[in-house]
Amino acid sequence: MRADYIRIYKSVHTWTGIICGLALFIAFYTGALTVFKEPLRRWSTPPLEVVQPVPMDDVQPLIAKTLSSIPAASRGAVIQLEGGKAVPRLEWEVRDPKADDHDESGKRYYTAMLGAQGDVQVSEQHPSRLVEFIDVLHRVVGLPTDSDPNRWIMGVISALYFVALVSGVVILLPSLVKDFFALRVGRNLKRMWLDAHNVVGIVSLPFHLVMALSALVFAYHDQIYEVQDKLVHDGKWAQTFARPPAKPNQAPVHNPADMLMPSQLTRIVKDAAPGFEPTRLHYTGVTGPKPMVRVWGTNPEAISPRASGGFAALDPYTGKVLSADYLSGGQNTPNLIISSFFALHMASFGGVAVWWLYFLLGLAGAWLFYSGNLLWVETRRRAQRKGTGMPVQRRDTALMSAATVGVCIGCVAGVSLTLAAAKWLPGRVDNLAAWHVGIYYTVFFASVAWAFRRGAPRAAVPLLGLAAACTAAIPLSSLLGWLLPDSGLWADGSLLGVDVTALVGVLALVWMARATARRVRHGPEDSVWSMPRDGVATRA
Repeated sequence: MRADYIRIYKSVHTWTGIICGLALFIAFYTGALTVFKEPLRRWSTPPLEVVQPVPMDDVQPLIAKTLSSIPAASRGAVIQLEGGKAVPRLEWEVRDPKADDHDESGKRYYTAMLGAQGDVQVSEQHPSRLVEFIDVLHRVVGLPTDSDPNRWIMGVISALYFVALVSGVVILLPSLVKDFFALRVGRNLKRMWLDAHNVVGIVSLPFHLVMALSALVFAYHDQIYEVQDKLVHDGKWAQTFARPPAKPNQAPVHNPADMLMPSQLTRIVKDAAPGFEPTRLHYTGVTGPKPMVRVWGTNPEAISPRASGGFAALDPYTGKVLSADYLSGGQNTPNLIISSFFALHMASFGGVAVWWLYFLLGLAGAWLFYSGNLLWVETRRRAQRKGTGMPVQRRDTALMSAATVGVCIGCVAGVSLTLAAAKWLPGRVDNLAAWHVGIYYTVFFASVAWAFRRGAPRAAVPLLGLAAACTAAIPLSSLLGWLLPDSGLWADGSLLGVDVTALVGVLALVWMARATARRVRHGPEDSVWSMPRDGVATRA
């Protein structure tokens, strides 16, 4: 390929990477964590809130009494299933009609359990929504709310991300065979970082292509579904799940006491999709003219359309299957194609081995964007010529280096501290969700401000130390839970993997801090990563 074409693609790769790199670092780092949503949810849930499951059909009185007496619950409520049993607690949420469906601040959460006399006891809950918040950071590249405009921004960033991938491959094509596994370790750190950046990028290219394309699908999936509905379902797909608006004082059309038992509903779905394991029942509109129950579950032998699995929609009174479009192992070809985008993005296939693979690829992806910014900075620094004074460095390289340090390390520190806080906040504050959001953004923006105030060289090592300390707080909180069980903290030996993984992260951050400190003190004096000395200037 002609050299002038390579230069064009290199420019495209550089600028698309710079524009979206920091946002993608947040998306990939938090995305790696969301692969293990359920272990993190259990790790951050106080043991007093854990309810032991009972035989599945024993929850039928709770379901019938609650759904017949509480209109908000009858419009949509969930029973969790565990290992063929059911958790005797019905859960539902009430949304502010003016709020976006994905806006957590516009929701209130309630649970119902049966008392000793068989009466329904309702309580308002204030769940931490910690895992959901981390997932929001992932889905909308660090923005605070999962709204349509923010998802569209994510879609634009994903498109730029795809362009950066393609242009990066074009740049490497002429020397792909020679440089594919070249990792030249030596005094030329820039060369070594570039080699590592290229190797990680090429090896994980299929993964990144899947992420870029599937993220585009997520950003504009409403528009995609509208087209699919018109072309495949003749405009009738949405009607399957449509619920009539609630009317005041409307007389019930059905009696929830007449619904089929949970075991009967789950058996219908398991017969339709062998290998399907139900995980929850989601009842909607059961007293109205269009009652429905979604039987959610997982199927390790099939593609799941969502991270939490798939579902079949049934009539809870007759057991008729209303829709199997989202049923793992029971989808038709058009729906399976759409679901494959979700499955490939969310690792909802293949089991634990695939989850760990995605976790490591997610962290490697975050490093890829971090290293890309470092390479951009080092490429544009002004080198000192022999026998001359220290050059005046460019202002844009200083700003980009500060932004890279502040945003990337601030994200790591903020996520770690808000995770650790999950052990300390319950019972001490009322609005757990607001506290988790506040902790993350306080650490994040403080880190960014510190990086711009002090500059990358002076800020990098302290911020890496902060990130290591915040991450160490995760296993330390569990350790205190073991040693001081009366302190309000807790620990769960079955979730030791969360703490061990955090410890590995601490060691990695400490190593990075020490390596960065050596670079700052003993690196080339004309580098933007070296501590400014007398005579070194930065152009305003």
